[in-house]
Amino acid sequence: MYMDAVQAISGSGGWPLNVFATPDRIPFYGGTYYPPRPAYNRPSWMQLMQRMADIWEQQPGEVTAQAEQMVKYLENAAQAGVSGKGADWDMDTCRKMAEALLQQADTEQGGFGRAPKFPGTMAISYLLEHYHFTGHEPSLQHALHSLDAMINGGIYDQLGGGFARYATDNKWLVPHFEKMLYDNALLVLSLCDAYSITKQERYRRVAAETIAFTERELKNSSGGYYSALDADSEGVEGKFYTFTWEEWTTIFGGENAVVADYFGVVPEGNWEEVNILHVPRDIEALAAQYGLTKEEIAEQVATAKQQLLAYRNERIRPATDDKSLLSWNALMNLGLTRAAVAFENEAYKILATDHMRWMLEQFYINNKLMHVWKDGVARINANLDDYAYLMQAMLQLASLNGDNALLVRAAALQEELNGEFLHAQGAFFYYTAASRMDIPVRKVDLYDGATPSANAVAAHNLLLLGMCMERQDWLEQCYRMLEQMAQTTMRYTYSFGYWALLLQRYAAGIKTVVCTGADSADMAVSVRKNYLPQCYVLTANSKKMQIPILAGKYFETTSVIFVCTQDACLAPVSDVHDAIRLITV
Repeated sequence: MYMDAVQAISGSGGWPLNVFATPDRIPFYGGTYYPPRPAYNRPSWMQLMQRMADIWEQQPGEVTAQAEQMVKYLENAAQAGVSGKGADWDMDTCRKMAEALLQQADTEQGGFGRAPKFPGTMAISYLLEHYHFTGHEPSLQHALHSLDAMINGGIYDQLGGGFARYATDNKWLVPHFEKMLYDNALLVLSLCDAYSITKQERYRRVAAETIAFTERELKNSSGGYYSALDADSEGVEGKFYTFTWEEWTTIFGGENAVVADYFGVVPEGNWEEVNILHVPRDIEALAAQYGLTKEEIAEQVATAKQQLLAYRNERIRPATDDKSLLSWNALMNLGLTRAAVAFENEAYKILATDHMRWMLEQFYINNKLMHVWKDGVARINANLDDYAYLMQAMLQLASLNGDNALLVRAAALQEELNGEFLHAQGAFFYYTAASRMDIPVRKVDLYDGATPSANAVAAHNLLLLGMCMERQDWLEQCYRMLEQMAQTTMRYTYSFGYWALLLQRYAAGIKTVVCTGADSADMAVSVRKNYLPQCYVLTANSKKMQIPILAGKYFETTSVIFVCTQDACLAPVSDVHDAIRLITV
Protein backbone atom coordinates (compact mmCIF):
# COMPACT_ATOMS: atom_id res chain seq x y z
CA MET A 1 0.00 0.00 0.00
CA TYR A 2 2.77 2.45 0.95
CA MET A 3 4.74 1.57 -2.18
CA ASP A 4 1.63 2.31 -4.26
CA ALA A 5 1.39 5.67 -2.51
CA VAL A 6 5.02 6.56 -3.24
CA GLN A 7 4.60 5.56 -6.88
CA ALA A 8 1.58 7.86 -7.09
CA ILE A 9 3.46 10.75 -5.45
CA SER A 10 6.80 10.49 -7.23
CA GLY A 11 6.02 8.50 -10.36
CA SER A 12 8.35 5.67 -9.38
CA GLY A 13 9.02 3.31 -6.50
CA GLY A 14 11.85 1.30 -5.03
CA TRP A 15 13.92 0.84 -1.92
CA PRO A 16 14.46 2.34 0.56
CA LEU A 17 10.80 3.16 1.09
CA ASN A 18 10.24 6.32 3.17
CA VAL A 19 6.68 7.40 3.90
CA PHE A 20 5.09 10.08 6.07
CA ALA A 21 1.68 9.03 7.41
CA THR A 22 -1.07 10.42 9.61
CA PRO A 23 -1.82 8.82 13.01
CA ASP A 24 -4.44 6.79 11.11
CA ARG A 25 -1.57 5.35 9.03
CA ILE A 26 -2.70 7.07 5.84
CA PRO A 27 0.29 8.13 3.69
CA PHE A 28 0.43 11.76 2.59
CA TYR A 29 4.01 12.09 1.33
CA GLY A 30 6.92 9.80 0.56
CA GLY A 31 9.81 8.83 -1.65
CA THR A 32 12.74 6.48 -1.93
CA TYR A 33 16.31 7.67 -1.30
CA TYR A 34 17.07 11.04 0.27
CA PRO A 35 20.80 11.85 0.62
CA PRO A 36 22.41 13.01 3.88
CA ARG A 37 23.17 16.33 2.17
CA PRO A 38 21.28 18.05 -0.67
CA ALA A 39 22.25 16.38 -3.95
CA TYR A 40 20.82 15.08 -7.23
CA ASN A 41 18.17 17.85 -7.11
CA ARG A 42 16.84 16.28 -3.91
CA PRO A 43 16.62 17.76 -0.45
CA SER A 44 18.59 16.07 2.31
CA TRP A 45 16.77 13.67 4.63
CA MET A 46 17.01 16.21 7.47
CA GLN A 47 15.61 18.99 5.29
CA LEU A 48 12.71 16.78 4.23
CA MET A 49 11.87 15.82 7.80
CA GLN A 50 11.93 19.46 8.86
CA ARG A 51 9.66 20.38 5.94
CA MET A 52 7.18 17.62 6.83
CA ALA A 53 7.18 18.69 10.49
CA ASP A 54 6.47 22.30 9.46
CA ILE A 55 3.61 21.29 7.17
CA TRP A 56 2.11 19.03 9.84
CA GLU A 57 2.16 21.87 12.37
CA GLN A 58 1.28 24.82 10.13
CA GLN A 59 -0.87 23.36 7.34
CA PRO A 60 -2.91 20.50 8.85
CA GLY A 61 -5.73 21.13 6.38
CA GLU A 62 -3.41 20.48 3.46
CA VAL A 63 -2.25 17.21 5.05
CA THR A 64 -5.86 16.13 5.60
CA ALA A 65 -6.80 16.93 2.01
CA GLN A 66 -3.76 15.07 0.65
CA ALA A 67 -4.54 12.05 2.86
CA GLU A 68 -8.18 11.96 1.68
CA GLN A 69 -7.10 12.13 -1.96
CA MET A 70 -4.57 9.36 -1.36
CA VAL A 71 -7.19 7.06 0.20
CA LYS A 72 -9.44 7.53 -2.84
CA TYR A 73 -6.55 6.86 -5.19
CA LEU A 74 -5.47 3.72 -3.33
CA GLU A 75 -9.04 2.42 -3.14
CA ASN A 76 -9.43 2.87 -6.90
CA ALA A 77 -6.04 1.28 -7.53
CA ALA A 78 -7.01 -1.67 -5.32
CA GLN A 79 -9.96 -2.39 -7.62
CA ALA A 80 -7.83 -2.46 -10.77
CA GLY A 81 -7.97 -5.82 -12.44
CA VAL A 82 -10.56 -7.27 -10.07
CA SER A 83 -13.33 -7.03 -12.62
CA GLY A 84 -11.30 -7.74 -15.74
CA LYS A 85 -12.88 -8.94 -18.94
CA GLY A 86 -13.29 -12.70 -19.04
CA ALA A 87 -11.68 -14.76 -21.78
CA ASP A 88 -11.60 -18.40 -22.81
CA TRP A 89 -8.31 -20.25 -23.05
CA ASP A 90 -6.97 -23.55 -24.34
CA MET A 91 -3.63 -25.20 -25.08
CA ASP A 92 -3.14 -22.81 -28.01
CA THR A 93 -3.34 -19.97 -25.49
CA CYS A 94 -0.71 -21.80 -23.44
CA ARG A 95 1.55 -22.02 -26.49
CA LYS A 96 1.30 -18.25 -26.91
CA MET A 97 2.22 -17.78 -23.25
CA ALA A 98 5.31 -19.95 -23.73
CA GLU A 99 6.24 -17.89 -26.79
CA ALA A 100 5.77 -14.68 -24.78
CA LEU A 101 8.18 -15.98 -22.14
CA LEU A 102 10.73 -17.03 -24.74
CA GLN A 103 10.60 -13.56 -26.29
CA GLN A 104 11.82 -12.21 -22.93
CA ALA A 105 14.45 -14.91 -22.59
CA ASP A 106 18.16 -14.20 -22.40
CA THR A 107 19.08 -16.98 -24.81
CA GLU A 108 22.81 -16.45 -24.27
CA GLN A 109 23.09 -16.31 -20.48
CA GLY A 110 19.81 -17.88 -19.39
CA GLY A 111 16.99 -16.36 -17.38
CA PHE A 112 14.77 -13.49 -18.47
CA GLY A 113 15.63 -9.89 -19.23
CA ARG A 114 18.75 -8.01 -18.22
CA ALA A 115 20.49 -7.40 -14.90
CA PRO A 116 19.59 -7.43 -12.10
CA LYS A 117 18.52 -11.01 -12.83
CA PHE A 118 16.12 -12.84 -10.56
CA PRO A 119 15.60 -16.61 -10.68
CA GLY A 120 12.16 -16.45 -12.38
CA THR A 121 11.16 -19.82 -10.99
CA MET A 122 7.47 -19.62 -11.92
CA ALA A 123 8.39 -18.92 -15.55
CA ILE A 124 10.91 -21.77 -15.57
CA SER A 125 8.40 -24.23 -14.14
CA TYR A 126 5.82 -23.07 -16.67
CA LEU A 127 8.19 -23.80 -19.56
CA LEU A 128 9.04 -27.22 -18.12
CA GLU A 129 5.37 -28.11 -17.80
CA HIS A 130 4.67 -26.73 -21.25
CA TYR A 131 7.27 -29.09 -22.67
CA HIS A 132 5.73 -31.95 -20.69
CA PHE A 133 2.27 -31.29 -22.12
CA THR A 134 3.23 -30.35 -25.69
CA GLY A 135 6.77 -31.56 -26.42
CA HIS A 136 7.81 -27.98 -27.26
CA GLU A 137 11.60 -28.34 -27.28
CA PRO A 138 12.54 -24.61 -27.06
CA SER A 139 10.61 -24.37 -23.77
CA LEU A 140 12.57 -27.26 -22.27
CA GLN A 141 15.92 -26.00 -23.54
CA HIS A 142 15.56 -22.49 -22.14
CA ALA A 143 14.25 -23.69 -18.79
CA LEU A 144 17.22 -26.06 -18.40
CA HIS A 145 19.65 -23.46 -19.73
CA SER A 146 18.43 -21.01 -17.09
CA LEU A 147 18.75 -23.51 -14.25
CA ASP A 148 22.18 -24.62 -15.46
CA ALA A 149 23.40 -21.02 -15.65
CA MET A 150 22.30 -20.38 -12.07
CA ILE A 151 23.73 -23.68 -10.80
CA ASN A 152 27.11 -22.84 -12.39
CA GLY A 153 27.02 -19.18 -11.41
CA GLY A 154 28.02 -17.23 -8.34
CA ILE A 155 24.37 -16.89 -7.41
CA TYR A 156 24.66 -20.51 -6.23
CA ASP A 157 26.84 -21.18 -3.18
CA GLN A 158 29.25 -23.70 -4.68
CA LEU A 159 30.49 -24.77 -1.24
CA GLY A 160 27.52 -24.68 1.12
CA GLY A 161 24.56 -24.97 -1.21
CA GLY A 162 21.64 -22.58 -1.49
CA PHE A 163 20.96 -19.65 -3.80
CA ALA A 164 21.42 -15.92 -3.28
CA ARG A 165 18.54 -13.58 -3.96
CA TYR A 166 19.53 -12.33 -7.42
CA ALA A 167 22.51 -11.62 -9.66
CA THR A 168 23.67 -8.07 -10.27
CA ASP A 169 25.13 -8.99 -13.67
CA ASN A 170 23.88 -10.79 -16.77
CA LYS A 171 26.16 -13.82 -16.32
CA TRP A 172 24.86 -14.85 -12.87
CA LEU A 173 28.40 -14.36 -11.48
CA VAL A 174 27.91 -11.54 -8.96
CA PRO A 175 25.01 -12.09 -6.58
CA HIS A 176 23.42 -9.89 -4.01
CA PHE A 177 24.71 -12.30 -1.39
CA GLU A 178 21.57 -12.32 0.78
CA LYS A 179 20.00 -15.79 0.96
CA MET A 180 16.21 -15.88 1.33
CA LEU A 181 14.16 -18.88 2.43
CA TYR A 182 11.49 -18.34 -0.22
CA ASP A 183 13.96 -18.23 -3.14
CA ASN A 184 15.49 -21.51 -2.09
CA ALA A 185 12.10 -23.15 -1.59
CA LEU A 186 10.92 -22.07 -5.04
CA LEU A 187 14.16 -23.16 -6.71
CA VAL A 188 13.82 -26.59 -5.11
CA LEU A 189 10.41 -26.85 -6.80
CA SER A 190 11.84 -25.94 -10.22
CA LEU A 191 14.80 -28.29 -9.77
CA CYS A 192 12.41 -31.10 -8.90
CA ASP A 193 10.45 -30.39 -12.10
CA ALA A 194 13.67 -30.45 -14.13
CA TYR A 195 14.76 -33.74 -12.57
CA SER A 196 11.33 -35.32 -13.05
CA ILE A 197 11.46 -34.56 -16.78
CA THR A 198 15.14 -35.21 -17.54
CA LYS A 199 16.32 -37.51 -14.71
CA GLN A 200 19.61 -35.61 -14.83
CA GLU A 201 21.49 -36.14 -11.56
CA ARG A 202 22.74 -32.55 -11.27
CA TYR A 203 19.21 -31.26 -10.58
CA ARG A 204 18.68 -33.81 -7.83
CA ARG A 205 22.11 -33.00 -6.36
CA VAL A 206 21.58 -29.23 -6.28
CA ALA A 207 18.07 -29.59 -4.85
CA ALA A 208 19.49 -31.86 -2.13
CA GLU A 209 22.31 -29.39 -1.39
CA THR A 210 19.81 -26.54 -1.21
CA ILE A 211 17.58 -28.43 1.23
CA ALA A 212 20.68 -29.34 3.28
CA PHE A 213 21.59 -25.62 3.41
CA THR A 214 18.16 -24.67 4.75
CA GLU A 215 18.30 -27.48 7.33
CA ARG A 216 21.77 -26.48 8.47
CA GLU A 217 21.61 -22.69 8.38
CA LEU A 218 17.97 -21.61 8.47
CA LYS A 219 16.32 -24.22 10.73
CA ASN A 220 15.56 -23.19 14.30
CA SER A 221 15.78 -25.58 17.22
CA SER A 222 12.01 -25.91 17.55
CA GLY A 223 11.45 -27.05 13.96
CA GLY A 224 10.73 -24.00 11.78
CA TYR A 225 12.75 -22.03 9.26
CA TYR A 226 14.20 -18.56 9.68
CA SER A 227 13.71 -15.98 6.95
CA ALA A 228 17.15 -15.11 5.58
CA LEU A 229 20.89 -14.70 5.93
CA ASP A 230 22.33 -11.21 5.48
CA ALA A 231 24.51 -10.32 2.51
CA ASP A 232 27.14 -8.64 4.69
CA SER A 233 29.57 -9.82 7.32
CA GLU A 234 32.10 -7.59 9.06
CA GLY A 235 30.48 -4.71 7.16
CA VAL A 236 31.46 -6.06 3.73
CA GLU A 237 29.02 -7.60 1.28
CA GLY A 238 29.99 -11.13 0.26
CA LYS A 239 33.05 -11.31 2.54
CA PHE A 240 31.94 -14.64 4.00
CA TYR A 241 31.65 -16.27 0.56
CA THR A 242 34.61 -14.87 -1.44
CA PHE A 243 38.34 -15.65 -1.48
CA THR A 244 41.41 -13.57 -2.23
CA TRP A 245 44.23 -15.22 -4.17
CA GLU A 246 46.37 -15.02 -1.04
CA GLU A 247 43.76 -16.94 0.93
CA TRP A 248 43.47 -19.48 -1.88
CA THR A 249 47.19 -20.22 -1.98
CA THR A 250 47.33 -20.37 1.83
CA ILE A 251 44.53 -22.94 1.98
CA PHE A 252 46.12 -25.21 -0.62
CA GLY A 253 49.80 -24.41 -0.14
CA GLY A 254 49.91 -23.28 -3.77
CA GLU A 255 47.62 -22.36 -6.60
CA ASN A 256 45.94 -25.79 -7.02
CA ALA A 257 45.53 -25.08 -10.73
CA VAL A 258 42.91 -27.71 -11.56
CA VAL A 259 40.51 -26.62 -8.84
CA ALA A 260 41.25 -22.93 -9.46
CA ASP A 261 40.25 -23.41 -13.10
CA TYR A 262 37.15 -25.35 -12.06
CA PHE A 263 35.95 -22.52 -9.79
CA GLY A 264 37.14 -19.64 -12.02
CA VAL A 265 39.60 -18.38 -9.41
CA VAL A 266 42.36 -16.03 -10.69
CA PRO A 267 45.16 -14.03 -8.99
CA GLU A 268 43.58 -10.64 -9.72
CA GLY A 269 40.11 -11.78 -8.60
CA ASN A 270 36.98 -12.00 -10.71
CA TRP A 271 35.09 -9.34 -8.74
CA GLU A 272 36.49 -6.37 -6.82
CA GLU A 273 39.87 -8.09 -6.30
CA VAL A 274 38.31 -11.18 -4.71
CA ASN A 275 37.01 -14.40 -6.25
CA ILE A 276 33.42 -15.53 -6.36
CA LEU A 277 33.37 -19.30 -6.79
CA HIS A 278 31.51 -20.39 -9.91
CA VAL A 279 31.86 -23.08 -12.59
CA PRO A 280 32.76 -21.39 -15.89
CA ARG A 281 33.79 -24.58 -17.74
CA ASP A 282 32.43 -28.08 -17.86
CA ILE A 283 34.37 -30.88 -16.27
CA GLU A 284 34.96 -32.63 -19.61
CA ALA A 285 36.93 -29.63 -20.93
CA LEU A 286 39.07 -29.55 -17.78
CA ALA A 287 39.71 -33.27 -17.97
CA ALA A 288 40.93 -32.90 -21.57
CA GLN A 289 43.15 -29.92 -20.70
CA TYR A 290 44.86 -31.61 -17.76
CA GLY A 291 44.92 -35.15 -19.12
CA LEU A 292 42.78 -36.45 -16.29
CA THR A 293 39.54 -38.40 -16.15
CA LYS A 294 36.26 -36.75 -15.14
CA GLU A 295 36.30 -38.87 -12.00
CA GLU A 296 39.76 -37.63 -11.04
CA ILE A 297 38.68 -34.01 -11.53
CA ALA A 298 35.53 -34.59 -9.46
CA GLU A 299 37.59 -36.17 -6.67
CA GLN A 300 39.99 -33.22 -6.56
CA VAL A 301 37.08 -30.76 -6.47
CA ALA A 302 35.32 -32.68 -3.68
CA THR A 303 38.48 -32.67 -1.55
CA ALA A 304 39.04 -28.97 -2.21
CA LYS A 305 35.46 -28.14 -1.24
CA GLN A 306 36.02 -29.69 2.19
CA GLN A 307 39.18 -27.62 2.67
CA LEU A 308 37.52 -24.41 1.51
CA LEU A 309 34.47 -25.00 3.71
CA ALA A 310 36.64 -25.67 6.76
CA TYR A 311 38.47 -22.36 6.13
CA ARG A 312 35.21 -20.47 5.48
CA ASN A 313 33.57 -21.82 8.61
CA GLU A 314 36.20 -20.06 10.72
CA ARG A 315 35.01 -16.67 9.45
CA ILE A 316 32.46 -14.39 11.10
CA ARG A 317 29.10 -15.48 9.69
CA PRO A 318 26.46 -13.17 8.17
CA ALA A 319 23.66 -12.35 10.58
CA THR A 320 20.45 -14.38 10.47
CA ASP A 321 17.03 -12.79 10.10
CA ASP A 322 15.60 -15.01 12.80
CA LYS A 323 11.89 -14.37 12.43
CA SER A 324 9.81 -17.12 10.83
CA LEU A 325 7.07 -16.16 8.36
CA LEU A 326 4.21 -18.58 7.84
CA SER A 327 4.01 -17.98 4.09
CA TRP A 328 7.72 -18.62 3.50
CA ASN A 329 7.71 -21.67 5.77
CA ALA A 330 4.76 -23.05 3.81
CA LEU A 331 6.70 -22.61 0.56
CA MET A 332 9.60 -24.54 2.08
CA ASN A 333 7.19 -27.26 3.12
CA LEU A 334 5.99 -27.48 -0.48
CA GLY A 335 9.61 -27.83 -1.58
CA LEU A 336 10.21 -30.70 0.86
CA THR A 337 7.05 -32.50 -0.22
CA ARG A 338 7.85 -32.10 -3.90
CA ALA A 339 11.42 -33.35 -3.33
CA ALA A 340 10.05 -36.37 -1.45
CA VAL A 341 7.92 -37.23 -4.49
CA ALA A 342 10.45 -36.43 -7.22
CA PHE A 343 13.37 -38.24 -5.57
CA GLU A 344 11.31 -40.92 -3.78
CA ASN A 345 13.03 -39.78 -0.60
CA GLU A 346 11.48 -40.88 2.70
CA ALA A 347 13.66 -38.48 4.73
CA TYR A 348 12.15 -35.46 2.99
CA LYS A 349 8.66 -36.83 3.64
CA ILE A 350 9.47 -37.03 7.36
CA LEU A 351 10.91 -33.51 7.32
CA ALA A 352 7.79 -32.14 5.61
CA THR A 353 5.46 -33.96 8.03
CA ASP A 354 7.32 -32.78 11.12
CA HIS A 355 7.54 -29.24 9.77
CA MET A 356 3.81 -29.13 8.99
CA ARG A 357 3.11 -30.20 12.57
CA TRP A 358 5.34 -27.34 13.78
CA MET A 359 3.51 -24.75 11.65
CA LEU A 360 0.08 -25.89 12.78
CA GLU A 361 1.19 -25.79 16.42
CA GLN A 362 3.16 -22.53 16.44
CA PHE A 363 1.20 -20.19 14.17
CA TYR A 364 -2.15 -20.42 15.95
CA ILE A 365 -3.18 -18.07 18.76
CA ASN A 366 -6.72 -18.55 20.14
CA ASN A 367 -7.66 -20.52 17.01
CA LYS A 368 -6.49 -17.66 14.77
CA LEU A 369 -3.79 -18.12 12.20
CA MET A 370 -0.81 -15.77 12.66
CA HIS A 371 1.69 -14.28 10.22
CA VAL A 372 5.04 -14.19 12.03
CA TRP A 373 6.78 -16.24 14.76
CA LYS A 374 9.86 -15.30 16.75
CA ASP A 375 11.33 -16.64 19.98
CA GLY A 376 8.33 -18.87 20.60
CA VAL A 377 5.71 -16.15 20.09
CA ALA A 378 3.38 -15.82 17.08
CA ARG A 379 1.79 -12.47 16.30
CA ILE A 380 0.04 -10.37 13.62
CA ASN A 381 -3.01 -11.90 11.96
CA ALA A 382 -2.25 -14.00 8.89
CA ASN A 383 -2.49 -12.48 5.42
CA LEU A 384 -3.74 -14.06 2.20
CA ASP A 385 -0.36 -15.52 1.25
CA ASP A 386 -0.07 -17.17 4.67
CA TYR A 387 -3.42 -18.89 4.19
CA ALA A 388 -2.98 -19.74 0.51
CA TYR A 389 0.54 -21.17 0.74
CA LEU A 390 -0.24 -23.09 3.93
CA MET A 391 -3.36 -24.62 2.40
CA GLN A 392 -1.44 -25.63 -0.74
CA ALA A 393 1.26 -27.21 1.45
CA MET A 394 -1.41 -29.08 3.42
CA LEU A 395 -3.01 -30.37 0.22
CA GLN A 396 0.26 -31.58 -1.27
CA LEU A 397 1.43 -33.21 1.97
CA ALA A 398 -1.96 -34.90 2.40
CA SER A 399 -1.51 -36.37 -1.07
CA LEU A 400 2.01 -37.58 -0.23
CA ASN A 401 1.46 -39.20 3.14
CA GLY A 402 -2.23 -40.11 2.94
CA ASP A 403 -3.13 -37.87 5.89
CA ASN A 404 -6.60 -36.90 4.68
CA ALA A 405 -7.25 -35.01 7.92
CA LEU A 406 -5.01 -32.30 6.45
CA LEU A 407 -7.33 -32.06 3.46
CA VAL A 408 -10.35 -31.63 5.75
CA ARG A 409 -8.48 -28.97 7.71
CA ALA A 410 -7.56 -27.15 4.50
CA ALA A 411 -11.25 -27.12 3.54
CA ALA A 412 -12.06 -25.48 6.90
CA LEU A 413 -9.43 -22.82 6.20
CA GLN A 414 -11.06 -22.23 2.80
CA GLU A 415 -14.35 -21.45 4.54
CA GLU A 416 -12.49 -19.06 6.83
CA LEU A 417 -10.74 -17.44 3.89
CA ASN A 418 -13.97 -16.86 1.99
CA GLY A 419 -15.51 -15.33 5.10
CA GLU A 420 -12.64 -12.97 5.94
CA PHE A 421 -10.86 -12.16 2.66
CA LEU A 422 -13.31 -12.47 -0.25
CA HIS A 423 -13.74 -9.37 -2.40
CA ALA A 424 -17.25 -7.93 -2.66
CA GLN A 425 -17.49 -9.08 -6.28
CA GLY A 426 -17.03 -12.64 -5.10
CA ALA A 427 -14.01 -13.99 -7.02
CA PHE A 428 -10.65 -12.63 -5.88
CA PHE A 429 -9.34 -12.17 -2.36
CA TYR A 430 -8.06 -9.13 -0.49
CA TYR A 431 -4.54 -9.41 0.88
CA THR A 432 -5.70 -8.62 4.43
CA ALA A 433 -8.65 -9.88 6.46
CA ALA A 434 -11.78 -7.82 7.07
CA SER A 435 -11.00 -7.92 10.80
CA ARG A 436 -7.70 -6.07 10.31
CA MET A 437 -8.49 -2.53 11.46
CA ASP A 438 -4.94 -1.14 11.15
CA ILE A 439 -4.88 -1.11 7.32
CA PRO A 440 -6.51 1.99 5.76
CA VAL A 441 -7.00 0.39 2.32
CA ARG A 442 -7.40 -3.29 1.49
CA LYS A 443 -5.57 -4.38 -1.64
CA VAL A 444 -6.07 -7.15 -4.17
CA ASP A 445 -2.70 -8.37 -5.50
CA LEU A 446 -2.84 -10.49 -8.62
CA TYR A 447 0.70 -10.65 -10.02
CA ASP A 448 3.73 -12.61 -8.90
CA GLY A 449 6.35 -10.76 -6.95
CA ALA A 450 9.33 -12.57 -5.51
CA THR A 451 6.79 -15.21 -4.47
CA PRO A 452 3.76 -16.58 -6.33
CA SER A 453 0.55 -14.56 -6.53
CA ALA A 454 -1.42 -15.44 -3.42
CA ASN A 455 -4.64 -15.13 -5.41
CA ALA A 456 -3.32 -17.60 -7.99
CA VAL A 457 -2.40 -20.11 -5.28
CA ALA A 458 -5.81 -19.53 -3.69
CA ALA A 459 -7.42 -20.35 -7.05
CA HIS A 460 -5.37 -23.56 -7.18
CA ASN A 461 -6.62 -24.46 -3.70
CA LEU A 462 -10.23 -23.81 -4.73
CA LEU A 463 -9.80 -26.12 -7.71
CA LEU A 464 -8.34 -29.03 -5.75
CA LEU A 465 -10.65 -28.62 -2.76
CA GLY A 466 -13.65 -28.11 -5.03
CA MET A 467 -12.99 -31.47 -6.68
CA CYS A 468 -12.15 -33.34 -3.48
CA MET A 469 -14.99 -31.90 -1.41
CA GLU A 470 -17.40 -31.82 -4.38
CA ARG A 471 -18.03 -28.10 -3.88
CA GLN A 472 -19.36 -26.74 -7.14
CA ASP A 473 -19.32 -23.20 -5.76
CA TRP A 474 -15.55 -23.42 -5.18
CA LEU A 475 -14.99 -24.83 -8.67
CA GLU A 476 -17.05 -22.00 -10.16
CA GLN A 477 -15.14 -19.41 -8.14
CA CYS A 478 -11.83 -20.83 -9.39
CA TYR A 479 -13.09 -20.75 -12.98
CA ARG A 480 -14.18 -17.10 -12.65
CA MET A 481 -10.72 -16.18 -11.35
CA LEU A 482 -8.98 -18.00 -14.21
CA GLU A 483 -11.36 -16.59 -16.80
CA GLN A 484 -10.71 -13.03 -15.65
CA MET A 485 -6.93 -13.58 -15.57
CA ALA A 486 -6.49 -15.43 -18.88
CA GLN A 487 -6.13 -12.36 -21.10
CA THR A 488 -3.77 -10.49 -18.76
CA THR A 489 -1.67 -13.61 -18.23
CA MET A 490 -1.32 -14.15 -21.96
CA ARG A 491 -0.07 -10.55 -22.41
CA TYR A 492 2.25 -10.41 -19.37
CA THR A 493 3.09 -14.05 -18.75
CA TYR A 494 6.32 -13.49 -16.81
CA SER A 495 4.54 -11.33 -14.23
CA PHE A 496 1.70 -13.84 -13.87
CA GLY A 497 3.66 -17.09 -13.91
CA TYR A 498 1.61 -19.02 -11.36
CA TRP A 499 -1.62 -18.05 -13.12
CA ALA A 500 -0.03 -19.36 -16.33
CA LEU A 501 0.83 -22.67 -14.63
CA LEU A 502 -2.73 -23.06 -13.39
CA LEU A 503 -4.32 -22.07 -16.71
CA GLN A 504 -2.13 -24.61 -18.50
CA ARG A 505 -2.95 -27.44 -16.09
CA TYR A 506 -6.62 -26.60 -16.39
CA ALA A 507 -6.41 -26.67 -20.19
CA ALA A 508 -4.56 -30.00 -20.07
CA GLY A 509 -7.37 -31.47 -17.96
CA ILE A 510 -7.20 -31.46 -14.15
CA LYS A 511 -7.73 -34.94 -12.68
CA THR A 512 -8.04 -36.38 -9.20
CA VAL A 513 -6.94 -39.94 -8.60
CA VAL A 514 -8.22 -42.10 -5.74
CA CYS A 515 -6.21 -45.20 -4.80
CA THR A 516 -8.05 -47.67 -2.59
CA GLY A 517 -7.72 -51.19 -1.22
CA ALA A 518 -5.02 -53.21 0.51
CA ASP A 519 -2.31 -51.92 -1.84
CA SER A 520 -3.61 -48.34 -2.03
CA ALA A 521 -0.46 -46.73 -0.59
CA ASP A 522 1.83 -48.60 -2.99
CA MET A 523 -0.44 -47.80 -5.94
CA ALA A 524 -0.37 -44.11 -5.01
CA VAL A 525 3.44 -44.22 -4.96
CA SER A 526 3.43 -45.84 -8.41
CA VAL A 527 1.14 -43.14 -9.80
CA ARG A 528 3.26 -40.34 -8.30
CA LYS A 529 6.42 -41.76 -9.89
CA ASN A 530 5.06 -40.32 -13.12
CA TYR A 531 5.39 -36.57 -13.69
CA LEU A 532 1.73 -35.52 -13.67
CA PRO A 533 1.42 -31.84 -12.69
CA GLN A 534 -2.29 -31.80 -13.67
CA CYS A 535 -3.06 -34.69 -11.31
CA TYR A 536 -3.95 -34.78 -7.58
CA VAL A 537 -3.61 -38.17 -5.86
CA LEU A 538 -5.60 -39.27 -2.80
CA THR A 539 -5.55 -42.49 -0.80
CA ALA A 540 -8.83 -43.91 0.55
CA ASN A 541 -7.58 -45.33 3.82
CA SER A 542 -10.53 -44.92 6.17
CA LYS A 543 -14.31 -45.25 6.09
CA LYS A 544 -14.63 -42.46 8.63
CA MET A 545 -12.98 -39.67 6.63
CA GLN A 546 -15.63 -37.16 5.54
CA ILE A 547 -14.29 -36.36 2.08
CA PRO A 548 -17.06 -36.53 -0.53
CA ILE A 549 -14.88 -37.75 -3.41
CA LEU A 550 -13.90 -40.78 -1.30
CA ALA A 551 -17.51 -41.74 -0.54
CA GLY A 552 -18.14 -45.33 -1.59
CA LYS A 553 -14.51 -45.80 -2.64
CA TYR A 554 -13.05 -47.42 0.48
CA PHE A 555 -12.25 -51.09 -0.14
CA GLU A 556 -10.36 -53.18 2.41
CA THR A 557 -9.18 -55.85 -0.02
CA THR A 558 -9.70 -55.10 -3.71
CA SER A 559 -7.09 -52.58 -4.89
CA VAL A 560 -8.28 -50.25 -7.62
CA ILE A 561 -7.70 -46.73 -8.92
CA PHE A 562 -10.44 -44.22 -9.70
CA VAL A 563 -9.57 -41.41 -12.12
CA CYS A 564 -11.95 -38.46 -11.76
CA THR A 565 -12.53 -35.36 -13.85
CA GLN A 566 -14.35 -32.27 -12.61
CA ASP A 567 -17.60 -33.87 -13.77
CA ALA A 568 -17.41 -37.53 -12.80
CA CYS A 569 -15.25 -40.48 -11.78
CA LEU A 570 -14.44 -42.97 -14.51
CA ALA A 571 -14.80 -46.72 -14.06
CA PRO A 572 -12.10 -48.03 -11.70
CA VAL A 573 -9.02 -49.81 -13.04
CA SER A 574 -6.67 -52.18 -11.27
CA ASP A 575 -3.53 -51.49 -13.30
CA VAL A 576 -1.40 -48.35 -12.77
CA HIS A 577 -0.59 -48.13 -16.49
CA ASP A 578 -4.30 -48.05 -17.32
CA ALA A 579 -4.74 -45.26 -14.76
CA ILE A 580 -1.90 -43.22 -16.30
CA ARG A 581 -3.51 -43.63 -19.71
CA LEU A 582 -6.82 -42.26 -18.35
CA ILE A 583 -5.03 -39.37 -16.62
CA THR A 584 -3.19 -38.25 -19.75
CA VAL A 585 -6.00 -38.49 -22.33
